[in-house]
Amino acid sequence: MISFHGVEAVGGWKVKMYGIAAHTETPRAALMEATAKIAASALPSPLGHGRHGVGFAIAHDAADYCFALVDWWSGENEIHQRLFSAPLAQPQALRPHPSEAIGCVWELAVTDFERRAWLRHVLANPDGPDLDAYVAATFQERI
Repeated sequence: MISFHGVEAVGGWKVKMYGIAAHTETPRAALMEATAKIAASALPSPLGHGRHGVGFAIAHDAADYCFALVDWWSGENEIHQRLFSAPLAQPQALRPHPSEAIGCVWELAVTDFERRAWLRHVLANPDGPDLDAYVAATFQERI
């Protein structure tokens, strides 16, 4: 289940918070909290410099590890990401993930939705970029 957990204000950023859990409906609260906390340190500062101040984060309570993906939009069409992981028993111990992974198929479902929302509300919007509409567009699905 992919669940939406609201929008967090993180250091001037608006971050859509998502959760994925392998064995429950939603990730554990400790992992959601750790993901929001790590987003605060992972997102670049200051805003500007091509950064729009919007992005999304995924807390994934997977079968083997805890993962936190922090993504943000930069420039016109670039998505940037930082990936963190922790042992299942220590969701608050998130550290930079030690491999080249960019996401599993479940996480990429969120990324695909966010890509389409960015296209619809920002790049291809006939009325011009609408960051508020982008932030309001959210994904939740059982897949």
